Amino acid sequence: MRRHGFAGQSLIETLHTAQQAFAYLDEDALRYVAASLHLPLSKVLGVATFYNHFTLKPGGKHTCVVCTGTACYIKGSGELLKALEKGYGVKVGGTTKDGELSVLQARCIGACGLAPAVVIDGAIHGKMTEHEMMTRVAQQVHHDA
Repeated sequence: MRRHGFAGQSLIETLHTAQQAFAYLDEDALRYVAASLHLPLSKVLGVATFYNHFTLKPGGKHTCVVCTGTACYIKGSGELLKALEKGYGVKVGGTTKDGELSVLQARCIGACGLAPAVVIDGAIHGKMTEHEMMTRVAQQVHHDA
């Protein structure tokens, strides 16, 4: 914020920096940014909830993002999400009770030729089947154990 003179137009960059520092944006962080940039909390919250990149709750150690864009959805990404929900007992947008895995969806990750595509801990995997995705997720989650 200081680098941009506490200017309101630096909101998105400020939110990125706060999320990098704390891993997510909690209410205290959002209030602090709003007060420091002299912006209404509603505007800060609106920006934080509009962009997919920002998260308002702590995430898991690992993430699995399933693309639900048109090409991926037609090729079965909805079934991939259902498999994750059933296999890990977590709803889309949530994190497992043990904090190991967050299951997310994205409107499009720009890998339509690889449909259905998933991003596991930042790595894109294409032409996923339920079995292959669940195997890869399990390898990541249990790799740390």
